[in-house]
Amino acid sequence: MNERRPEPEIVFRSPSHRDCMDARLVLESVGISNEKLQRSGDWCLVVPDDQVGAAFAELQSYRNDRLAETSPSLPQKSLVFGGAIAGVIYYAVFIVSVAVLAETSAYGIDWKAVGQMNAGQVMNGEGWRTITALTLHADAGHLLSNLVFGCVFGVLAGRLLGGGLAWLAIVLAGALGNLMNAVIRDGAHTSIGASTAVFAALGILVAHAMHPRYKSSAKALVRWSPLIGGVLLLSFMGMEGERTDVLAHVTGFIAGMVFGWVGCRLPETWLANSSFQMIAGLVTGAIVIASWVHGAQ
Repeated sequence: MNERRPEPEIVFRSPSHRDCMDARLVLESVGISNEKLQRSGDWCLVVPDDQVGAAFAELQSYRNDRLAETSPSLPQKSLVFGGAIAGVIYYAVFIVSVAVLAETSAYGIDWKAVGQMNAGQVMNGEGWRTITALTLHADAGHLLSNLVFGCVFGVLAGRLLGGGLAWLAIVLAGALGNLMNAVIRDGAHTSIGASTAVFAALGILVAHAMHPRYKSSAKALVRWSPLIGGVLLLSFMGMEGERTDVLAHVTGFIAGMVFGWVGCRLPETWLANSSFQMIAGLVTGAIVIASWVHGAQ
């Protein structure tokens, strides 16, 4: 009596001959015998009945692997935190108020002499100048430029870190930038202006883009592109004009990247907490006011 051979069964069907050959290679690589044929215009693979289960499992595993390779990895959308607009209003009020006070020599104080960043004096212990200098400006044009760009970068940083924390980071990074500038410069060097803090805000944005809150599988060039863009913007905006303190812009940018790197790793629950943001904003104002009070004594 002759033993009945298992009937072949279709395990793959596609109008694409190339897909059929790929599937055939998958089956042959694990030793599953198969036969290629055409039915109703499609390319098919058939296997013996006793190998159907194994064939389906191998082909499904192959499909899953291809899907994982070809499906785009969509980055998670960054959260936007509140207080960005309030933060820039806070900033604008501060620097405009100091400009008015300095112009009128309010309280009999020579505001520029008291608050400018003088490298020698900073290195001799007058550290408050690294902060007070951020609120002083040479003229109306200088003030307007820093007001505009500070508001633009400040809003963007505020959306990433929250208005209060963003401005605390910007002021501290600006002060660090001025301190770095003082360390490098000779003792007679002086500078004023919020531009160090403005470029610190740019550094915060670049750091956040380079080290996002969520992991990314982007290629190296994509991950480094924010730094390239930030450096180009720094070159375009921060290195023109006879009285421009280029080094202060560079040190502010570097300091901003440091604070931005830290900021994008803080817990979201902190950044989303309005009380936390309000306290950070009040601390920022207190630091600036205390610096001026101490300097004026």
